Amino acid sequence: MSEPRSGGTPAPTVLRMILGTRLKELRRGAGVSLEDAARALRVKPLTVRRLEKAEVALRIVYVEKLLHTYGVGPRETDEFLALAEQANRPGWWHSYRDVVPAWFTAYVSLETDATVLRTYEPQYVTGLLQTPDYARAVLRAGFPGDSEADLARRVELRLRRQRVLDKPDPPTLWVVMEEAVLHRPVGGPRVMREQIDRLLEATELDHVSVEIVPFAAGPHAGAGAPFTCFRFAEPELPDIVYSEILSASVYLDQRSDVAAHLEAHGRMSLRTSDETSKALLHRMREEYS
Repeated sequence: MSEPRSGGTPAPTVLRMILGTRLKELRRGAGVSLEDAARALRVKPLTVRRLEKAEVALRIVYVEKLLHTYGVGPRETDEFLALAEQANRPGWWHSYRDVVPAWFTAYVSLETDATVLRTYEPQYVTGLLQTPDYARAVLRAGFPGDSEADLARRVELRLRRQRVLDKPDPPTLWVVMEEAVLHRPVGGPRVMREQIDRLLEATELDHVSVEIVPFAAGPHAGAGAPFTCFRFAEPELPDIVYSEILSASVYLDQRSDVAAHLEAHGRMSLRTSDETSKALLHRMREEYS
């Protein structure tokens, strides 16, 4: 799966992705081809494929007809339709659509429902651990033409995303950052001190790991573009990788692509340790004093 950084349609919720996968499994289990399923709906096979890939909303009349075609019983059909209606509701991030491009809503959706997030950041502190002032400085640099109102909305969204770490059953966040992140004076010394304090606080959380790859580690496999690997509790969903460069972003779910990113993340982690990371954080905090 992939989505260009520019353009694109609003992202599906994770629940919609799960139900789309289940529709495909039910179709295959019933021995129904894409063409036969399309004939049952009087649509093109592409429409059925897009339903299964969660590229479009789960139109209830289509879903009900497909479940009947696949021989699904009344009780299971009712349960499925109730979930489909729930999946079609916009995610909480929909209210920020004025400042969030369609291509990034997919990221927020995945981030909201993942059980494990493995992130590599070569330039900035990962968004889930940014302080308000650090976030404002980063976003101001990224969107120099924003009005103060739009900038405030972007900061608000970034802080709202951080609530995922405060849930009763929060995801595991494993962050690997380059030492260069700490040397980039985003927002000035005060902002950097507060940001480093935030990172030190995060290292004390059981579900958060912050590892800093020191300059002394030399070149390594992952050096380059930032990326995040998402893992989910639902067996229907594969691991998904998000990566970006200056002019494009992509979502990957092919096993070979995901495996390459997970291996790179693991190799980078081996270049440092908790003790080394905390020592770097404390040293850099002193430099900003």
